[in-house]
Amino acid sequence: MKFSTSAIHTGNEPNLEKGGSGDVVVPIHLATTFARRKVGEPTAGYEYSRSGNPTRYALEKNLASLENGRYAFAFSSGLAAITNVLLLLKKGDHVVSIDDVYGGTRRLFVQVFEQFGLEFTFASFASGKELEKHLKDNTKMVWLESPSNPLLKIIDIKDVCRTTKAKKILSVTDNTFASPYFQKPLDLGADVVVHSMTKYIGGHSDVIAGCAVVNDAGLANRIKFLQNAVGSILSPFDSFQVLKGIKTLPLRMQKHEENAKKVVEFLSRHKKVKKVYYPGLPTHPGYNIAKKQMSGFGGMVSFELMATLSQSIKFLESLKLISVAESLGVVESLIEHPASMTHASVPKEEREKIGLSDGLIRLSVGIEDIKDLIADLKQGLAKI
Repeated sequence: MKFSTSAIHTGNEPNLEKGGSGDVVVPIHLATTFARRKVGEPTAGYEYSRSGNPTRYALEKNLASLENGRYAFAFSSGLAAITNVLLLLKKGDHVVSIDDVYGGTRRLFVQVFEQFGLEFTFASFASGKELEKHLKDNTKMVWLESPSNPLLKIIDIKDVCRTTKAKKILSVTDNTFASPYFQKPLDLGADVVVHSMTKYIGGHSDVIAGCAVVNDAGLANRIKFLQNAVGSILSPFDSFQVLKGIKTLPLRMQKHEENAKKVVEFLSRHKKVKKVYYPGLPTHPGYNIAKKQMSGFGGMVSFELMATLSQSIKFLESLKLISVAESLGVVESLIEHPASMTHASVPKEEREKIGLSDGLIRLSVGIEDIKDLIADLKQGLAKI
């Protein structure tokens, strides 16, 4: 089944068996527990809604198909998904993470998991050879974002995963920026794919959700145990909301990318723009890798202005159509200042070390009319 068809139908198959209602949209199953005829035999496999829920199961079935995975698990947020994946590790284990990682992920690693004995190294690497410099005897996991947040760095996922598999290290790829429409890390060798489904997968700024997708049955059993034991599951209503958003994911991603390319073209020519970060630019250092492992370059753009910090803030606050807000990957365009918003928890010296300057701006290009978006950017830039 092709991606667009699977996005609409997988997990949403009508029950046309005797006694089935034939719903073409999966119902919201709000029951917290499920009665059984026999003590040891759960009805239809469901016992308690934290352990399993029909609406959440429909979503998880859909998510697995979109990522070409066998097993998917839906969580109450992207960070909840990341937390459950980190719980696969034990005290004394070492994790190598791309340095340009989402600020909330880095905060979770450093301010929460370090106190439980996990060790983290944040490093810049785009290949397996570059990664090897940072591996230790106790390295048990490598954490990737490609494209990364917010500098849109590109990692050669296949090459890195070739290295991790040879050394029996778990590889995890946060695929939020690309979405499964433009990139499938499991096909490239990743062991685990995570998403903040609040972003492109949900797509409408109306649900907080996360997921993890895997192929290995043993790994799936461990994550399933953690999902149930820790309890940070996605509610039936939110599962329904995400399923609804997924149906238009292919159409939205096409428009996000179409608009982003035109925004990049506009920004690249503007005299007040110092630098544009977008993997679809031939000048981007990861352009050739992105072309190889992605089917499109996505809707995220970052850029630096020829301006002071106060002027950059003035530009953001002068925008009339594009909202200054955290989050991304939704139908409306959102813009933010990483140093004071999404990455404010990263110490300034660390931000500067990885190239995340105070003048950096991150733009999630929505699906509005491109003429309106460019007009808003143009009038905002005229104010500085």
